[in-house]
Amino acid sequence: MKIEGKIGLYKRTILKIIKVCENLLKEDFKDVSVSINFVSDEEIQRLNREFRNIDKVTDVLSFPNLNKTPNEKLKKFRKLADFDTNLLFLGDIVISKNVAKKQAREYGHSLKREVCFLALHGFLHLLGFDHIKEEDEKIMTKLQSKILSEVSL
Repeated sequence: MKIEGKIGLYKRTILKIIKVCENLLKEDFKDVSVSINFVSDEEIQRLNREFRNIDKVTDVLSFPNLNKTPNEKLKKFRKLADFDTNLLFLGDIVISKNVAKKQAREYGHSLKREVCFLALHGFLHLLGFDHIKEEDEKIMTKLQSKILSEVSL
């Protein structure tokens, strides 16, 4: 797994989270890349408005590169890997660090835990998971809890 972007101190923990995710989902993320970046409140609001038609600040946005469902395996998409690097790009995740700080205070946990949760949430969206329907939300929430628990967050 290659993570591009500026996530600083959180990269090692996010890589652990992705490894747990890989094992639970029985996937191979070895030749996969993702971009994760922190953005300002203004930037995430602009992106939210432009791509979701919601003109407000949010905590995390995901921009999947693949039209994948949770039940499809990544090997189905290998032909889309970059010719030069052989990496399959899953997409972009952007996180508002200010919203993450605010939510960490509100929920009474560390900023590290909140940022890692948001990165995981965005990553699962890149893999096709969603929470629009109640049944899908239960699946995604359970998976997130299990993964975070396994890395002691």
